[in-house]
Amino acid sequence: MAIENMFGHLRGNWGWMALRGVAAILFGVLAFAWPGATLLTLALFWGAYALADGVFSIIAGLRIREGIKPVWPLVLTGLIGIVAGIAALGWPGLTAIVLLMFIAAWAIVIGVLQVAAAIRIRKEIDNEWMLILSGVVSILFGALMILSPGRGAVALVWVIASYSIVFGLMLVVLAFEMKGLKPQDQPGIPSRFGT
Repeated sequence: MAIENMFGHLRGNWGWMALRGVAAILFGVLAFAWPGATLLTLALFWGAYALADGVFSIIAGLRIREGIKPVWPLVLTGLIGIVAGIAALGWPGLTAIVLLMFIAAWAIVIGVLQVAAAIRIRKEIDNEWMLILSGVVSILFGALMILSPGRGAVALVWVIASYSIVFGLMLVVLAFEMKGLKPQDQPGIPSRFGT
């Protein structure tokens, strides 16, 4: 009945999940508010977000229980977030460059693999040019970030801001779903809470 206890704790601590979602939405809105921001500013925003998310995740992990134990994946996620946030705030220039180069390299590698896959399976699929085109776009995006970090940073801001807002909205919706969840609403889980 550890799952039942976990649902009970989620219902009782839905606010922490909602707070994580609000922090993610706030980060996304701030990133959109300054679209011309440098990657350094993005690294600082991300560092503050990672630090806040880490703290909220640890609190949620310690308060939500699986039986008598805290939810360790949440606690570990929180610790990693705090370390990453402190590193980003302490060395934002290095964080920004590493982040940009990592994403650029990833985009180039993915693009090359997509082009190679499209060429290799061209006889088995129709419209392989679409896969080739998406690979070329990915390669160009990665090259742009390496050759022109300013433009790459702005593009990165928009992508990360969009992701953050969507992720935050999903967490907030889930939190309110958990808040309204009654023991008998839990599919496949018999109620021990009484009704």
